[in-house]
Amino acid sequence: MKINRGRILITGGAGYIGSHTALQFKELGWEVAIVDNFSRGNRDIVARLALPVFEENIGDSAAMERCLREFRPDAVMHFSAFAYVGESVTEPRQYYENNVEFTVNLLNTMLNNDVGAFIFSSTCATYGVPASTPITEKTPQHPINPYGRSKMFIERILEDYDAAYGLRSIVFRYFNAAGAHSSGLIGERHAPETHLIPVAIHAAVEKKAMAIFGDDYPTPDGTCVRDYIHVADIADAHARGASALLSGSNSDVFNIGNGSGYSVREVIREVEEVTGLTVPFQTHPRRAGDPPALVASSQKLREQLGWQPRYPSLRSMVESAWAWYQIDRENQGHGFN
Repeated sequence: MKINRGRILITGGAGYIGSHTALQFKELGWEVAIVDNFSRGNRDIVARLALPVFEENIGDSAAMERCLREFRPDAVMHFSAFAYVGESVTEPRQYYENNVEFTVNLLNTMLNNDVGAFIFSSTCATYGVPASTPITEKTPQHPINPYGRSKMFIERILEDYDAAYGLRSIVFRYFNAAGAHSSGLIGERHAPETHLIPVAIHAAVEKKAMAIFGDDYPTPDGTCVRDYIHVADIADAHARGASALLSGSNSDVFNIGNGSGYSVREVIREVEEVTGLTVPFQTHPRRAGDPPALVASSQKLREQLGWQPRYPSLRSMVESAWAWYQIDRENQGHGFN
């Protein structure tokens, strides 16, 4: 499909997926600005993007009013969310305030400023424990934690805002983001880090055992199987979604995944092959609510938006994550925060 260009305001642009998407839009020739309060984003990473940044909280109506009036975007892309499942269970108040209340505030400010296109970063966590895979957009949504519920609530609100006010939206439910930008300019850095690939790399470098939760699942090697998708491919899907909205498309929902899964042990072996190091691990009992396998169907995204993953192999994800780890370790004097 033809990628149209415009002015895009990206909330949470200092985070992992937000920063990669901001760089993708910049490389495609869009006019881009970022909103981030840096409560969880990285100042040094976003500084490398050389883009205008509004240091504001999306829950501050007056601040967002100023951002929209100054930048006058054609569309808003929303990544500002808390995203730790365990934390959402122990601190649900934070998740419903930040992920739901503040997002509604943002939507209302958009309506007040005649910004009618919204691209929403949702998650496969809205599906909960699906009865079968691959998971399609029509798979029933039964989230099992406040994080997943907070995202599903916004999806429902977007349906209502489209019906009542004509605010069109594209919702992306993506699976396990991985990898880093090919330039080595930006990559993944969370505090704490919970994603499997960087955790395995860190364990290998620091020679500290990582945890495998459950090795008795009904999978080929007994460990959980997940669908990993390169962060650059996620960014590309967002560019296509924004272009579709600005071309007049209706609201829609899309999964972003590779359509194939890798087990925890397979990921560990890939990290060992790429790094040349041993990944120490300890096996622990299963975690409650962890399904044996989560694999996406992205057929709808491929057919309607012409998306194809450019980095579909697990090797490409691990190689880029390893390259970034070494660059970040040298620049920061450490690996992951």
